[in-house]
Amino acid sequence: MTLSTITTKTKNYTVANSGVLNHLNVVDLSPQSHHPSTTSATKRFIDILGAIVGLIITSLVAFPVTIATLASDPGPILYSQIRCGLNGRTFRIWKFRSMVVDADKLKSIVKNQAKGHIFKSTDDPRITPLGKFLRRTSLDELPQFWNVLMGDMSIVGTRPPTPDEVVKYAPHHWERLRVKPGITGEWQTHGRSNINDFETIVHMDINYQRKWSITYDLMLIFKTIWVVLHRKGAY
Repeated sequence: MTLSTITTKTKNYTVANSGVLNHLNVVDLSPQSHHPSTTSATKRFIDILGAIVGLIITSLVAFPVTIATLASDPGPILYSQIRCGLNGRTFRIWKFRSMVVDADKLKSIVKNQAKGHIFKSTDDPRITPLGKFLRRTSLDELPQFWNVLMGDMSIVGTRPPTPDEVVKYAPHHWERLRVKPGITGEWQTHGRSNINDFETIVHMDINYQRKWSITYDLMLIFKTIWVVLHRKGAY
């Protein structure tokens, strides 16, 4: 990724000049803007350890998910999509497929029930019956532990947005991308899919950055386990 600096009336910004973000959405990448969670060796150690455990669980779940997927909706077992991570850098996220094949091409026929730069539908017709189960139990997200191991994601962070969402960001929305995207975080533990206002999500993500500590991350991880077991707010 190449970086070029531009000057505004109030401050200098660095442009993340990738193929997705070349319309001059701006990100301040100066050293003082780096969030401490992005350089914490302890957080990275927890991510690696958690990713190894998560991938072991993923390997155990993969066989029954594969059989069920092939029996109910033949096609790829895994689904991948380009997402935006730390400071807008793009990466490929992995999940167990919960929608019909080529679901991204059918997105335009589904009504967006969310407000702002996110996409949510409580009754998305692209989701398969098996996919609904995978989403309610959060099993579809297990392959993301590979993204954590590779360093593109963290166990705890922000929801990783899609490029078509990011290209619409106002400058203050970029604040949420100062930390790595996470499998879980404030949004996932305080309502999950029941929260459909993007500005609320931005507020929660920035609030996470302000409150961040290793102890707080561990608290959110344990809270996530409780939320998943009780299937709160997932669809």
